[in-house]
Amino acid sequence: MKKQSALEDVLPLTPLQEGMFFHSWYDDEAVDVYGVQMVLALDGPLRPDLLRASVAALLTRHPNLRAGFRQRANGQPFQVIHREVPLPWEELDLTDRDDAPRRLAEFLAADRARRFPLDRPPLMRFTLVRLGPDRYRLVLSNHHLLLDGWSTPILVRELFTLYEQGGDDRALPPVVPQRHYFSWLAAQDDAGCERAWQQALAALPGPRWWRPPTRAGCRSRRSGWWPRSPRASAGTSTGSPGSAG
Repeated sequence: MKKQSALEDVLPLTPLQEGMFFHSWYDDEAVDVYGVQMVLALDGPLRPDLLRASVAALLTRHPNLRAGFRQRANGQPFQVIHREVPLPWEELDLTDRDDAPRRLAEFLAADRARRFPLDRPPLMRFTLVRLGPDRYRLVLSNHHLLLDGWSTPILVRELFTLYEQGGDDRALPPVVPQRHYFSWLAAQDDAGCERAWQQALAALPGPRWWRPPTRAGCRSRRSGWWPRSPRASAGTSTGSPGSAG
Protein backbone atom coordinates (compact mmCIF):
# COMPACT_ATOMS: atom_id res chain seq x y z
CA MET A 1 0.00 0.00 0.00
CA LYS A 2 1.44 3.33 -1.08
CA LYS A 3 2.00 5.75 1.78
CA GLN A 4 0.12 9.02 1.39
CA SER A 5 2.27 12.13 1.12
CA ALA A 6 2.21 14.54 4.04
CA LEU A 7 1.86 17.36 1.51
CA GLU A 8 -1.45 18.15 -0.13
CA ASP A 9 -0.26 20.66 -2.72
CA VAL A 10 2.58 22.95 -3.79
CA LEU A 11 1.60 26.41 -5.03
CA PRO A 12 3.29 29.67 -6.06
CA LEU A 13 2.81 32.95 -4.22
CA THR A 14 0.78 35.91 -5.34
CA PRO A 15 2.82 39.04 -6.19
CA LEU A 16 1.76 40.66 -2.90
CA GLN A 17 2.69 37.54 -0.94
CA GLU A 18 6.14 37.53 -2.54
CA GLY A 19 6.78 41.02 -1.15
CA MET A 20 5.60 40.04 2.33
CA PHE A 21 7.69 36.87 2.22
CA PHE A 22 10.82 38.82 1.31
CA HIS A 23 10.45 41.30 4.18
CA SER A 24 9.67 38.59 6.74
CA TRP A 25 12.39 36.19 5.53
CA TYR A 26 15.08 38.86 5.18
CA ASP A 27 15.14 39.66 8.90
CA ASP A 28 13.98 36.74 11.03
CA GLU A 29 14.98 38.25 14.38
CA ALA A 30 13.17 41.61 14.53
CA VAL A 31 9.46 41.92 15.21
CA ASP A 32 7.65 40.84 12.04
CA VAL A 33 5.69 43.84 10.72
CA TYR A 34 3.29 41.42 9.03
CA GLY A 35 2.17 39.83 12.29
CA VAL A 36 -1.51 40.57 12.92
CA GLN A 37 -3.46 40.29 16.16
CA MET A 38 -7.20 40.56 16.74
CA VAL A 39 -8.92 40.35 20.12
CA LEU A 40 -12.60 39.43 20.38
CA ALA A 41 -14.54 39.97 23.60
CA LEU A 42 -16.89 37.03 24.18
CA ASP A 43 -19.58 37.53 26.84
CA GLY A 44 -22.02 34.78 27.77
CA PRO A 45 -22.01 31.00 28.18
CA LEU A 46 -19.22 29.45 26.16
CA ARG A 47 -18.00 25.91 25.50
CA PRO A 48 -14.21 26.12 25.09
CA ASP A 49 -14.06 22.51 23.91
CA LEU A 50 -16.51 23.20 21.09
CA LEU A 51 -14.72 26.41 20.10
CA ARG A 52 -11.47 24.46 19.97
CA ALA A 53 -13.09 21.82 17.77
CA SER A 54 -14.43 24.59 15.52
CA VAL A 55 -10.89 25.92 15.04
CA ALA A 56 -9.80 22.42 14.04
CA ALA A 57 -12.69 22.20 11.56
CA LEU A 58 -11.69 25.57 10.13
CA LEU A 59 -8.16 24.37 9.39
CA THR A 60 -9.50 21.18 7.84
CA ARG A 61 -11.90 23.18 5.67
CA HIS A 62 -9.35 25.69 4.29
CA PRO A 63 -6.11 24.12 2.96
CA ASN A 64 -4.43 27.52 2.56
CA LEU A 65 -4.49 27.92 6.37
CA ARG A 66 -2.13 24.93 6.48
CA ALA A 67 0.47 26.58 4.23
CA GLY A 68 4.16 26.80 4.99
CA PHE A 69 6.43 29.07 2.95
CA ARG A 70 9.85 28.15 1.61
CA GLN A 71 12.46 29.14 -0.97
CA ARG A 72 13.85 27.22 -3.89
CA ALA A 73 17.59 27.13 -4.57
CA ASN A 74 17.17 30.01 -7.02
CA GLY A 75 15.50 32.14 -4.34
CA GLN A 76 11.95 31.77 -5.70
CA PRO A 77 9.44 31.44 -2.83
CA PHE A 78 6.64 28.88 -2.88
CA GLN A 79 4.02 27.58 -0.50
CA VAL A 80 3.53 24.00 0.65
CA ILE A 81 0.08 22.89 1.79
CA HIS A 82 0.33 20.27 4.55
CA ARG A 83 -2.39 17.67 5.02
CA GLU A 84 -2.19 17.99 8.79
CA VAL A 85 -0.78 20.66 11.10
CA PRO A 86 -0.67 21.04 14.88
CA LEU A 87 -3.81 22.64 16.27
CA PRO A 88 -2.84 26.26 17.12
CA TRP A 89 -4.94 26.46 20.28
CA GLU A 90 -3.93 27.74 23.72
CA GLU A 91 -5.84 28.71 26.85
CA LEU A 92 -5.02 31.18 29.62
CA ASP A 93 -7.05 31.38 32.84
CA LEU A 94 -7.02 34.76 34.60
CA THR A 95 -10.21 34.18 36.58
CA ASP A 96 -10.50 36.14 39.85
CA ARG A 97 -7.03 37.63 39.54
CA ASP A 98 -6.64 41.18 40.76
CA ASP A 99 -3.86 41.71 38.24
CA ALA A 100 -5.87 40.29 35.31
CA PRO A 101 -5.80 43.52 33.24
CA ARG A 102 -2.03 43.78 33.59
CA ARG A 103 -1.49 40.09 32.88
CA LEU A 104 -3.72 40.29 29.82
CA ALA A 105 -1.85 43.34 28.50
CA GLU A 106 1.49 41.58 29.04
CA PHE A 107 0.26 38.48 27.25
CA LEU A 108 -1.00 40.49 24.26
CA ALA A 109 2.32 42.32 23.97
CA ALA A 110 4.29 39.06 24.12
CA ASP A 111 1.94 37.43 21.61
CA ARG A 112 2.40 40.30 19.15
CA ALA A 113 6.18 39.95 19.39
CA ARG A 114 6.09 36.17 18.91
CA ARG A 115 7.12 35.45 15.34
CA PHE A 116 5.72 32.77 13.06
CA PRO A 117 8.42 30.57 11.46
CA LEU A 118 7.35 30.77 7.84
CA ASP A 119 8.22 27.17 7.02
CA ARG A 120 6.38 25.68 10.03
CA PRO A 121 2.60 25.92 9.61
CA PRO A 122 0.13 26.92 10.71
CA LEU A 123 1.03 30.59 10.64
CA MET A 124 -1.80 31.41 13.01
CA ARG A 125 -2.83 30.74 16.60
CA PHE A 126 -5.92 31.06 18.76
CA THR A 127 -5.70 31.79 22.48
CA LEU A 128 -8.80 31.74 24.69
CA VAL A 129 -8.34 33.91 27.79
CA ARG A 130 -10.84 33.44 30.61
CA LEU A 131 -11.37 36.54 32.75
CA GLY A 132 -14.30 35.33 34.85
CA PRO A 133 -17.64 33.55 34.67
CA ASP A 134 -18.93 33.98 31.10
CA ARG A 135 -16.18 36.53 30.30
CA TYR A 136 -13.57 35.63 27.69
CA ARG A 137 -11.17 37.12 25.20
CA LEU A 138 -10.38 35.20 22.03
CA VAL A 139 -7.00 36.27 20.65
CA LEU A 140 -6.50 35.49 16.96
CA SER A 141 -2.95 36.01 15.71
CA ASN A 142 -1.78 35.28 12.20
CA HIS A 143 0.75 36.18 9.57
CA HIS A 144 -0.47 38.53 6.87
CA LEU A 145 0.63 35.92 4.29
CA LEU A 146 -2.48 33.92 5.25
CA LEU A 147 -5.16 36.55 5.82
CA ASP A 148 -5.93 40.14 4.89
CA GLY A 149 -8.55 42.65 5.95
CA TRP A 150 -11.14 41.14 3.60
CA SER A 151 -10.67 37.46 4.43
CA THR A 152 -10.40 37.86 8.22
CA PRO A 153 -14.11 38.75 8.68
CA ILE A 154 -15.03 35.70 6.59
CA LEU A 155 -12.81 33.51 8.75
CA VAL A 156 -14.37 34.82 11.98
CA ARG A 157 -17.89 34.42 10.63
CA GLU A 158 -17.16 30.84 9.59
CA LEU A 159 -15.57 30.04 12.95
CA PHE A 160 -18.71 30.99 14.85
CA THR A 161 -20.97 29.34 12.30
CA LEU A 162 -19.04 26.14 12.92
CA TYR A 163 -19.44 26.72 16.66
CA GLU A 164 -23.20 27.13 16.33
CA GLN A 165 -23.38 24.00 14.12
CA GLY A 166 -21.36 21.85 16.50
CA GLY A 167 -18.31 21.82 14.24
CA ASP A 168 -20.27 20.69 11.16
CA ASP A 169 -19.36 22.70 8.05
CA ARG A 170 -22.31 21.59 5.90
CA ALA A 171 -24.05 24.89 6.59
CA LEU A 172 -21.17 26.74 4.91
CA PRO A 173 -20.69 27.19 1.15
CA PRO A 174 -18.13 24.99 -0.64
CA VAL A 175 -14.55 26.22 -0.54
CA VAL A 176 -13.09 27.43 -3.85
CA PRO A 177 -9.61 25.87 -4.29
CA GLN A 178 -6.82 28.43 -4.13
CA ARG A 179 -5.34 26.93 -7.29
CA HIS A 180 -8.29 28.42 -9.22
CA TYR A 181 -7.06 31.91 -8.34
CA PHE A 182 -3.57 31.18 -9.67
CA SER A 183 -5.10 29.90 -12.91
CA TRP A 184 -7.03 33.15 -13.22
CA LEU A 185 -3.92 35.18 -12.39
CA ALA A 186 -1.86 33.40 -15.04
CA ALA A 187 -4.49 34.25 -17.67
CA GLN A 188 -4.31 38.01 -17.06
CA ASP A 189 -2.77 40.42 -19.57
CA ASP A 190 0.16 41.77 -17.56
CA ALA A 191 1.45 43.91 -20.41
CA GLY A 192 -2.00 45.41 -20.94
CA CYS A 193 -2.35 46.16 -17.23
CA GLU A 194 1.03 47.88 -17.24
CA ARG A 195 0.04 50.05 -20.19
CA ALA A 196 -3.24 50.98 -18.50
CA TRP A 197 -1.43 52.13 -15.37
CA GLN A 198 1.15 54.03 -17.39
CA GLN A 199 -1.64 55.95 -19.11
CA ALA A 200 -3.47 56.59 -15.86
CA LEU A 201 -0.34 57.97 -14.16
CA ALA A 202 1.16 59.74 -17.17
CA ALA A 203 0.07 63.19 -15.98
CA LEU A 204 1.98 62.94 -12.71
CA PRO A 205 5.38 64.70 -12.77
CA GLY A 206 6.93 62.17 -10.37
CA PRO A 207 6.41 60.08 -7.24
CA ARG A 208 3.81 61.36 -4.78
CA TRP A 209 2.97 60.56 -1.17
CA TRP A 210 -0.75 59.84 -0.94
CA ARG A 211 -2.62 59.86 2.34
CA PRO A 212 -6.41 59.76 2.72
CA PRO A 213 -8.02 62.70 4.53
CA THR A 214 -8.77 62.14 8.20
CA ARG A 215 -10.97 63.86 10.70
CA ALA A 216 -10.22 64.10 14.39
CA GLY A 217 -12.30 61.65 16.37
CA CYS A 218 -13.59 59.86 13.26
CA ARG A 219 -13.38 56.08 13.37
CA SER A 220 -14.67 53.43 10.99
CA ARG A 221 -15.61 49.84 11.60
CA ARG A 222 -16.84 47.06 9.35
CA SER A 223 -20.15 45.68 10.47
CA GLY A 224 -22.50 42.87 9.66
CA TRP A 225 -20.18 39.93 10.26
CA TRP A 226 -19.86 39.68 14.03
CA PRO A 227 -21.43 36.49 15.42
CA ARG A 228 -24.56 36.59 17.55
CA SER A 229 -23.97 33.52 19.70
CA PRO A 230 -22.05 33.68 21.93
CA ARG A 231 -22.30 37.48 22.03
CA ALA A 232 -19.03 38.85 20.75
CA SER A 233 -17.53 42.23 20.06
CA ALA A 234 -14.16 43.49 18.90
CA GLY A 235 -12.65 44.55 22.17
CA THR A 236 -9.40 45.53 20.49
CA SER A 237 -7.84 44.98 17.12
CA THR A 238 -4.12 45.54 17.10
CA GLY A 239 -1.06 44.68 15.10
CA SER A 240 2.40 45.79 14.29
CA PRO A 241 2.78 48.56 11.72
CA GLY A 242 1.84 47.24 8.32
CA SER A 243 -0.65 44.65 9.63
CA ALA A 244 -3.97 43.96 7.97
CA GLY A 245 -7.13 45.62 9.08
